[in-house]
Amino acid sequence: MLSKIKITDWQKTIKQFSDIRIIGLLAFGFVVLLVAWSSLKTLQLNYELEKEKASLEQKNRIKKLENENLRLQNVYFESDEYLQLSARRQLNKAKPGEKLYLIPKSVAMSHTVQLPKTKQEIRQEKERSKSRFSKNLEAWRDFFLHRTKEP
Repeated sequence: MLSKIKITDWQKTIKQFSDIRIIGLLAFGFVVLLVAWSSLKTLQLNYELEKEKASLEQKNRIKKLENENLRLQNVYFESDEYLQLSARRQLNKAKPGEKLYLIPKSVAMSHTVQLPKTKQEIRQEKERSKSRFSKNLEAWRDFFLHRTKEP
């Protein structure tokens, strides 16, 4: 008796799915899902393109600043002040009335002070002191975790 009830319920369920209204509703739901999926892909592509656009605009601004810096350097190199300073340095010239003292490099370097190391120099020394095995492990870890080395 229990098997007869299950069969009739199963038959009713199958009969419901064969109804044209249910088939139309399922087709409509499928189309809605496809449209939603397509729009999500479009939104993702738009987001990626906006990120790329912002990155390129930032690089463009940096290049403009570099060009402006080079233009200012060119103006400085054409000035009389630069010519005077470069003549003093390279040709060992002096203004009238000035005395010029030439000091050997070895003497000048013996009186210098050792500057503290920068963070980049300290990082480079640590990298050199690591074994090849530990460098390899760190490289794999960085690869799998999508890390990039800082410049």
